Amino acid sequence: MVDILKSLRPGQWTKNLFIFAALVFAREALTGPSLGRAIWAFVVFCLLSGALYLVNDVCDVQADRLHPKKRLRPIAAGRVSPGRAFVWASILTAGSLTGAFVLRPLFGAVAVIYAVLMLGYSFKLKNIVILDVFLIAAGFVLRVVAGGVAIFVPLSSWLIICTSLLALFIAFGKRRHEIVFLEAQAPLHRPILREYSAYLLDQMISVVTASTVIAYSLYTVSEDTVQKFGTSNLILTTPFVLYGIFRYLYLVHQKSQGGSPEEMIFRDRPLAAAIILWIMAVVIILYFR
Repeated sequence: MVDILKSLRPGQWTKNLFIFAALVFAREALTGPSLGRAIWAFVVFCLLSGALYLVNDVCDVQADRLHPKKRLRPIAAGRVSPGRAFVWASILTAGSLTGAFVLRPLFGAVAVIYAVLMLGYSFKLKNIVILDVFLIAAGFVLRVVAGGVAIFVPLSSWLIICTSLLALFIAFGKRRHEIVFLEAQAPLHRPILREYSAYLLDQMISVVTASTVIAYSLYTVSEDTVQKFGTSNLILTTPFVLYGIFRYLYLVHQKSQGGSPEEMIFRDRPLAAAIILWIMAVVIILYFR
């Protein structure tokens, strides 16, 4: 059971915190019912994403055994059989989707879409250049959408745009790390890496980096944002966003990190501090203006 739990990758459940984005920016974080529904949605996506990680590890078992770190995963190491992994994946998927539809049918539909896309990614779509990265980004966007649907609030188009760009930024950084870290062995671990190069990914990262900063800056000063929140002070949070992005780029390019974004956040104190300070600044400006 310990190996099954490890295979659910609880460390990566931090990605599901994107579900709370709609709650915070809708200024519903201090509302008991909305907070409860958002927590329910978070738990559902933790269980669902864990089940999908089990399936993904079974599909990638041979490739993971060629990776210096991933070969230690329970399924790749042979401590959990593929059959047992599929059984637990089925149980967790059924349970999480049931919980999703109980919370709200529309939320359940979003969870199903997420599951179908991620299964498609695991079995086939991860081998299509550029589309593979877009599907990773889509997973983040669907988390944000699910969070809004769960608490019955409309989603801002700005929130979708900024989330999409940030997710692409993280996903391209992950691909770059794989190429640099694995070098000539990269295509053996992930065949799609034959279609990428560090130079190409650097160009893509440059585009989404600039786009992310511009989109977020425009969001903070847009007329709709100022009218919605009754303040123009959200622009004061941009330095934290800039520092966080630049720090992330520093870690990717100078420290050869980026393969595990969630580990970077926990291990790199300046990056974690930038994220925490940004969250604090947003909460203060939106809730205690």
